[in-house]
Amino acid sequence: MAASLEEVRARYPGTETFRFADGDRDLGERLLQLVRSGAKRATCQAKSVYDAGEEPWPKVGRRDIALNWDGTPALVIETTSLEEWSFMDVPEDFALAEGEDETLEGWRAGHKWWFEKTCGFSPDMILVCERFRVVEDFA
Repeated sequence: MAASLEEVRARYPGTETFRFADGDRDLGERLLQLVRSGAKRATCQAKSVYDAGEEPWPKVGRRDIALNWDGTPALVIETTSLEEWSFMDVPEDFALAEGEDETLEGWRAGHKWWFEKTCGFSPDMILVCERFRVVEDFA
């Protein structure tokens, strides 16, 4: 039987919950599979989203619960590092650690599309770039 959100929160006090690609079910499910396969070990968000209070700031060492589309726990991840870069300065090793594309150019195209769709895009926008590890998988 799968763990409930209440059970997982009891095991991991102080966790935040989130969905990868919140608002895009197909992309969110694809990203969860990339994390589970080990291909995805990083993620990023526009700094402006955190500054506006739309999402809680990530913190190194904090554990968060990634949710399935239906709101049930999928994974617990732990932030291992945080860095800020402008969109155009994101290094290739970080882009590839996101596991979504095989090239920096592919990462830029996909993330430009995403930011245009969700929060606005500018080549000089600042991104909060987070690396993480999987602590527990509820698959």
